[in-house]
Amino acid sequence: MRRTSAVPLSGTSAGSPSSGRIAGAAGAVAATAVAGSLAVDTGSAWYRGLSLPAWQPPGPVFGAVWTPLYASLAWSVSRALDRTEHGRDRRRTAAAFGANLVLNAGWNVLFFRAHRPVAATAGAGLLALSSADLARRAHRTDPVAGAALVPYAAWCAFATALTARIARLNR
Repeated sequence: MRRTSAVPLSGTSAGSPSSGRIAGAAGAVAATAVAGSLAVDTGSAWYRGLSLPAWQPPGPVFGAVWTPLYASLAWSVSRALDRTEHGRDRRRTAAAFGANLVLNAGWNVLFFRAHRPVAATAGAGLLALSSADLARRAHRTDPVAGAALVPYAAWCAFATALTARIARLNR
């Protein structure tokens, strides 16, 4: 991907993604959040029976963290896509974004619905790699958008470590 000129795209201001692109990215992220949350069941007998590490954050922290991460994901990806000059690169970044969202919602299904912590660890690892790749892709086009994705990639890496520890504790 190449950086574009500083000229705003699609009538946007220099720092804002186009309204259509941000709406599409926000819609995709919101659908992912809803799909993922529908799979979560912390009240199930299975979940309540798990041994959890002492360093697992309390339940409310997850919502407090995921909300701004999802917002920054939608903003960053739409901003990077707006600044991607070539259609092929834009399509590749959009496909990487879509794959990331599938992995994001998929973790909840693997962990909470399928009760497969080992598989969920693999899914979380793929999500963390995908998130780092998304930050890299965004950074190549727009360093600000790439930097805004670093907390998302870091949280996904933390989630991988947490899931792996839960899997080990509950063999």
